[in-house]
Amino acid sequence: AQMGTDNKEPGSAVVSIYRVAPGKHVAFLKWMADREAAAMEAGGPATQWYVHTDGDSWDYIAIVPESTDAQDDKTDAILKRKGMATGFKGGLELRALMASHTDTYAMGPMTATELVRMAK
Repeated sequence: AQMGTDNKEPGSAVVSIYRVAPGKHVAFLKWMADREAAAMEAGGPATQWYVHTDGDSWDYIAIVPESTDAQDDKTDAILKRKGMATGFKGGLELRALMASHTDTYAMGPMTATELVRMAK
């Protein structure tokens, strides 16, 4: 949710930064695309993806509004129905494709002016 002119509170999002294991980029992207499709089928929003072109050592940044437990449960049910791993097993599959990653919880999107107003 964007604050903007309707004065809604900012939303909460997860910002993930990925360094993919060498030679695993296509497999990583397919793995993520499958999970994103299931999350959208469960009623979640599309993830915003950014791809590295020059500079730091990350490969991809993903930004997605934080999901609810109900959305997560529905997503897991969709993945299981399609024969895809979830939970710990799914996490191990993902880790096999990555060199490293971080997840950060953030508020936004907002403008600098909105942040100044919040600071008062």
